[in-house]
Amino acid sequence: MKLWKKELMGCALAGLVGLGTAFGAVPASQAEAGGVLVDVLGTAIAGTMYRDKVMGVYKTYNNTDKGRQEWFEHMKEEEGVVDNEYLNSRLDTIMANVTAGIGAVDPTVYKKPYHYFISPHDDANAYCTIGHNVNVYKGIFNLFPTDDEIAVVIGHELGHGQKDHPIQGVKKSLNAAVLAEMANAATGGIASGAIGQLYTYTRNVHLSKPMEWEADNLAFDYITHTNYNPGATAAVWQRFLEKYGNMNVHWSDHPTCTERRENYVKKLNAWSNKHVDDKDGVVYVNKKEFITPSATGSMSSKERSYFVMGNLAAVYHNNKTAPEAYANGDTVMMGEQPIMTSTGDDPTAEELAAKLNRIK
Repeated sequence: MKLWKKELMGCALAGLVGLGTAFGAVPASQAEAGGVLVDVLGTAIAGTMYRDKVMGVYKTYNNTDKGRQEWFEHMKEEEGVVDNEYLNSRLDTIMANVTAGIGAVDPTVYKKPYHYFISPHDDANAYCTIGHNVNVYKGIFNLFPTDDEIAVVIGHELGHGQKDHPIQGVKKSLNAAVLAEMANAATGGIASGAIGQLYTYTRNVHLSKPMEWEADNLAFDYITHTNYNPGATAAVWQRFLEKYGNMNVHWSDHPTCTERRENYVKKLNAWSNKHVDDKDGVVYVNKKEFITPSATGSMSSKERSYFVMGNLAAVYHNNKTAPEAYANGDTVMMGEQPIMTSTGDDPTAEELAAKLNRIK
């Protein structure tokens, strides 16, 4: 596998209303269970009966073609759909590429294909829910106008889907009062019209921190089996960190941006067979300083450094012996792999290539 992506050179940030939960359930207060029809508190047998009934309906929506499609149509009705040919074409390509990356490590992805759409929300968010149904907020395209980082977001969400985290989260969160009301609404299964209530409840369920870590780690595996720059995994969280702060107060069920970025830096280092590292925005090769990339008009030095790290990591992952570095115009190459394009206050491509050859 060879990466043909140069580092991300430009990201025009658009104004965002808010962030929402980063790659998780849509933010909302916990659904109220008012108007409970049957009081099952303290009644273990009734509680088990209600749980089985409700989970049976959820499994129908999660596992059957009819149920998954109905859930998807309800999602679109509730959230709204963006009819933008350019954005939808980009998402089609990203979904196809990430799916292929998943297929390289988990072929079950082809047994239950994902449904997906873009909704008009301005938040930089996306989520996967019951039945491998994915909602991508339009705000993601405003924050990440190139595809490498968006692919990381999608890879994370499909990681949740591959491990059935959405329905696991629902099952763990159901309490006796909610079960009673939902079980009555769910009588008769899909034909009962219970989807509205079940969807609303599911929309408000947050996943656990271990699930978030698992989805992050899966996203790295998926991305490294595509042609996207694996450095985007860390760059995503640097951009979130710079735009929104560390996000560990309102989203305690998620790791912080810093934790997630550093997790990916460690993974990139391991993937490079320990040849490449990034310390506070400085890229190292074989423990020797290579470059602190200059900032561009729309990307910080630190964010850009992770793209450079990703390209270098690909070289050392794919080659037993690192190929000679050379300049191709303003771009530094190693074999057929672009490393970075000299811009702004960067040294020239010739200078960077010579430095790489001394330390590679």
